[in-house]
Amino acid sequence: MEPRRESELVARARRGDHAAYAQLVEAHQDIAFRAAYLVTGGAAEAEDAAQEGFVKAFRALGRFRDGAPFRPWPLTIVTNEARNRRRGDNRRASLALRASEDQRELAARSAEDEALERAGRDDLLRAIERLRPTDREVVSYRYLLGLDEAETAQALGCARGTVKSRLSRALERLRAELDPTPGGSRA
Repeated sequence: MEPRRESELVARARRGDHAAYAQLVEAHQDIAFRAAYLVTGGAAEAEDAAQEGFVKAFRALGRFRDGAPFRPWPLTIVTNEARNRRRGDNRRASLALRASEDQRELAARSAEDEALERAGRDDLLRAIERLRPTDREVVSYRYLLGLDEAETAQALGCARGTVKSRLSRALERLRAELDPTPGGSRA
């Protein structure tokens, strides 16, 4: 969504315009669901966390900083809600992706190519699941959700430099998970 349009919707929502807030929710609900899913590991919990997170974000609109990008703000609230739910249920979070592939691309690819790609993606997702929760979050937000460093930092509630260092260490651990042999080559 265009930043200027988003700022106008935020201003209207602050004045009580529920339709304006609904447009903001609609623009960000998919990524909020995916972020919650990365934390909770379950679709029902992720939906509940996202919905409750958006309700809390609406109630707290007065605290939203004017001029700041909107997307990281509700993602932070949704992620915190998801973490609280995960802690409350005392369950280990797992990673899953809702994969949606372009149908034209699927038709053009051979079944063998698709099977090899799927196997590689599954290996990567399993390796990400084995990471520590903090590593899993920073990798997932940055690469699976496609947030930039600033948005990732805001969503995780840390400094941009912290995102860089966490990401660097997490990627080293991920490489080790994908290729556990010394020297880096799979046998």
